[in-house]
Amino acid sequence: MTSVSSNEGNKEEYSFIYGDEAVTYEVVRKPVTEGQKRKITIKVHPNCEVAITAPEDTERGDIHEAVMKRAKWIYDALKEFRAHLEYVQPKHYVSGEMQFYLGRRYVLKVVEDIEALPSVKMNRGKLLVTLTRFNDDKTAMVRALVRNWYKVRAERVFHERLAELLPQATWVDGIPSFRVLPMAKQWGSCSAKGNLMLNPHLIKAPKECIDYVILHELCHIAEHNHSERFWRLLTSVMPHWKEVKSKLDGMAELYLNE
Repeated sequence: MTSVSSNEGNKEEYSFIYGDEAVTYEVVRKPVTEGQKRKITIKVHPNCEVAITAPEDTERGDIHEAVMKRAKWIYDALKEFRAHLEYVQPKHYVSGEMQFYLGRRYVLKVVEDIEALPSVKMNRGKLLVTLTRFNDDKTAMVRALVRNWYKVRAERVFHERLAELLPQATWVDGIPSFRVLPMAKQWGSCSAKGNLMLNPHLIKAPKECIDYVILHELCHIAEHNHSERFWRLLTSVMPHWKEVKSKLDGMAELYLNE
């Protein structure tokens, strides 16, 4: 097992050889505030990207050593995610495809009704999309209707869950504002001013997963980084967050699939 590296501008990208495979990973360096624990974190994302976060002054050799210690774990995680991706097919927005809402599966059904307005609604285990007429833009029209339906539902449900969870977040003053905005690799984020941003695809997950993401971001209002204090705070309001996070991560590719 050996490693090779390349550095292009400000982007640090390296790879190591495990067996007969070259595994590429990206290193992101972040400043460390006084009193914050110095550590190197390794994440394998469901899209098979490997990301390393390290204090900005960490020696390359220390990062290399940390990666090599977890090389088998990284390789096994990639293998598992790749196997999962084989079952994730691009959506064509035609009848029979599967859609998710609050953790439940719904079969997409697209119908034509010249007397009806374009609409989306749930009906007996189906997500029913009605078009005034079918034409060459049918797929694009169905996609746009479904996306908008998810966004509207997300804004309503996220508002309800935030209101329900706020009493637990005793460190938060007032009601934080939030926006619903698609993100490629995040379920949510929290700005330095305490404004939340939530991914509309999160509405496809069970409510406890939505609660986890909202509580996670609310904790960032008190603790801006993932320090030990942050994780203690999150555990105090959701003791089983690790199990919930694991469930959400396991379904991420299906929920994010468009």
